[in-house]
Amino acid sequence: MLGPILETLIGGLLTGVLYALVALGFVLIFKASGVFNFAQGAMVLFAALSVARLSEKFPLPIAIVLAIGVMIVLAYAIEFLVLRRLVNQEGIVLFMSTLGVAYFLEGFGQTLWGSDIYKIDLGISKNPIFLFESVFPGGILIDPEEVAAAVICAILVTVLAVFFQVTRVGRALRAVADDHQAAQSVGIPLNYIWLVVWATSGIVAIAAGMIWGSKLGVQFSISLVALKALPVLILGGLTSIPGAIVGGLIIGAGEKLAEILLGPLLIRWFDLAGGGIENWFAYVLALLFLLVRPQGLFGERIIERI
Repeated sequence: MLGPILETLIGGLLTGVLYALVALGFVLIFKASGVFNFAQGAMVLFAALSVARLSEKFPLPIAIVLAIGVMIVLAYAIEFLVLRRLVNQEGIVLFMSTLGVAYFLEGFGQTLWGSDIYKIDLGISKNPIFLFESVFPGGILIDPEEVAAAVICAILVTVLAVFFQVTRVGRALRAVADDHQAAQSVGIPLNYIWLVVWATSGIVAIAAGMIWGSKLGVQFSISLVALKALPVLILGGLTSIPGAIVGGLIIGAGEKLAEILLGPLLIRWFDLAGGGIENWFAYVLALLFLLVRPQGLFGERIIERI
């Protein structure tokens, strides 16, 4: 019994890394601008579509570079056409603007790239890896694509942590997040900062879109992956990059283990059909977390003085 549980745990942790890749985009924009970017799922979809369609005409490395250029242009368009007009507006106004951007990107992505299901071939073997065959009967199965996602995520987190803590632009990003008007008053160009953070979030969306596209195929349901990132953010905290990783690991492992451990108990105790637990487990866990620690494990506690 230990072998299947360990295999499920490892698979859940690796799936949690995929959730964390999407959650990173949310954290980046919220950390630097105080805006909850509801369009992050659409950005992941648009990035995956860009890589998939460009890789049909160019080698994959060139397609990735071109996709990065596409996402930077997209970030500039969002900043110039939307955010620049909404400087110092209420948070709900900025949130609603990202909601509009999300629907636009889904429709524009279909117009520009098409609505079929496309493939992204990262050159990673689809054959599972079997570990500890001498310890557990049949060994423990691991998906190579999820291992690659874990490596990519570790590199991204390291680079982003250094970027925010060491570079001048990173410090300016944190200043803008604390107070837009105060940051402008000391000469920090708000428009430039927002352009940088949205472009960075677009690059993170490329990484997430490539992994999810390789795993599931590039289709419009990828944008719904962002919904699974919401419990990740609640657990880890909206302002913490390490929190996005830890939250992703908790959600990924928790929902997989709940399916195999909690499912049989519900069937036995309440005579239920079972199954589907991993579809709601993350949201129930997030709801419980909101009641106990609403700022998340690594989020900043907000204290309002009146």
